[in-house]
Amino acid sequence: MHSKKFFIAFVAAFAFIFVFGFIWYAKLMHGVYREVPALWRPEAEHGSYFGWLIFGHIVMAFFLTLLCAKFVPAGGAGACAGLGILVALVHIGIDFIFYAVQPLTTKILCGWIVGDLIQFAIAGAIIGAIYKPSSPATT
Repeated sequence: MHSKKFFIAFVAAFAFIFVFGFIWYAKLMHGVYREVPALWRPEAEHGSYFGWLIFGHIVMAFFLTLLCAKFVPAGGAGACAGLGILVALVHIGIDFIFYAVQPLTTKILCGWIVGDLIQFAIAGAIIGAIYKPSSPATT
């Protein structure tokens, strides 16, 4: 495993996942979440849980990077984006379970599904573009 490339890919994936999550889930879906306010923590409490939010993004970025490094050893944006889509599909299964057990709206479910696909595919592509073995020197 290329430690330096792994770390750079992980940091890049974390940065993308965090920024994308803020834009997609916190800003674009904010109005949709307001339709069911009883399901969410009050906005005044968000700051006390921010560390957990960061930790969750770190976990996602680290393990997606680890999966790409382990199972797509040749790297490449396309192959790792494909793996990212597979990870998103696993996550989408969890979204459906949440929809079944919580009074979520279909707008929230659809927003999560689209967001998961976009987020993990792009994060995978970023990882794959960064974490790939060096080309052997030709003589």
